[in-house]
Amino acid sequence: MLKYNYVIVGAGRQGVASAYDLAKFGEAKSILLTDSIKKAAEKAAANVNGLIGADVCKSLQAEASDKEKMLELFKEADVVISAVPYYFNLDLTKWAIQSSASFVDLGGNTQVVKSQLELSELAKVKNVSVVPDCGMGPGLNISLINYVFNSFDAPEEIVSYVGGLPLNPKPPWNYELIFNINGLTNEYYGKAFAIENYKTVEIPGLSEVEEIQIKNFGTLEAAVTTGGLSTAPFTYAGKLKTLRYKTLRYPGHWELFRAYSLLGLFDEEPIEVKGKTIAPRDFYHALLEPKLKTENPRDVGILHIVGSGIKAGKKKRLTIDLVEKFDEGLGFTAMQKLTGWHASIMAHLAARSVTPKGAFPVEQAADGAEIIKEAKKRGFEFKEIWEEI
Repeated sequence: MLKYNYVIVGAGRQGVASAYDLAKFGEAKSILLTDSIKKAAEKAAANVNGLIGADVCKSLQAEASDKEKMLELFKEADVVISAVPYYFNLDLTKWAIQSSASFVDLGGNTQVVKSQLELSELAKVKNVSVVPDCGMGPGLNISLINYVFNSFDAPEEIVSYVGGLPLNPKPPWNYELIFNINGLTNEYYGKAFAIENYKTVEIPGLSEVEEIQIKNFGTLEAAVTTGGLSTAPFTYAGKLKTLRYKTLRYPGHWELFRAYSLLGLFDEEPIEVKGKTIAPRDFYHALLEPKLKTENPRDVGILHIVGSGIKAGKKKRLTIDLVEKFDEGLGFTAMQKLTGWHASIMAHLAARSVTPKGAFPVEQAADGAEIIKEAKKRGFEFKEIWEEI
């Protein structure tokens, strides 16, 4: 029997993927897709209904910042998913709690996540769950970190490698942009939280470049980027000796983008050039974005999690690989599935009261083994390898 009512704020790629997944696996009685652009919401709902073969998804034009409208819609929801930019999420979280609806989002900013987690007591009073920063990375990678952590008797080190890449790379960048370019630059800019010698530390972005072999795929390069661990470095401090997040790219990518960074093109502080003022980042984005954008992306999403520690009295290594490619049948990118479906899995767990009441980060909201079990139902194939070291 279909049980749950969902509201998804934002009808872009990830919102559509989440809606489809809830319609198929989330015991959805109803799904409402909202967007500030009426045609986008209508097209998204029609796409989902066409794929499912049922009229489960409705559309509505609504601004994510419209408090009264959101409160009205959320009162009918068991769970709300935010698939809009991170700066809407704190208000949306408050309004969902006020409406007695659980809340899941696609995150994007660790400071906003920390503010959301401070609402835990309010969420408990309303008997709802709040789980921010779902998605691919952060999100699914953190669920896999949780699984690896729990697989050892005494875990020591975990490194999370995550990459969204074009299936057919074109030089010199060997990269295609399927989300906002400012988000990409933010990942490459500043410092990343990590764990070193059991303590939380900050590490410069684009550092610690290394070559990685992905089984049945090939050679890639990994570098530290920001935001991919969300709150995990704070959760696992004192419990892990080492925790890292690195982004995977085709060889040569990091050399190019380190040069852009050193040149100052990531900086947001305006400078004067021939009597005109411009932020270097704006100039950089104006030139680069058209080169990286594609209308019909064919991508591959890779998660490569490597952990080590003591298992049954021996020092061992556990490696988990997930390689997901563009879905020709559904028309979904790999990133859509890996991002949108992690959020919808968490939303369904919240609807079923599997997640705890209150506000919790991904690593505390659901057991990694449960997330893997749900992901396998959707056709994700995880490769798990144990080795003595």
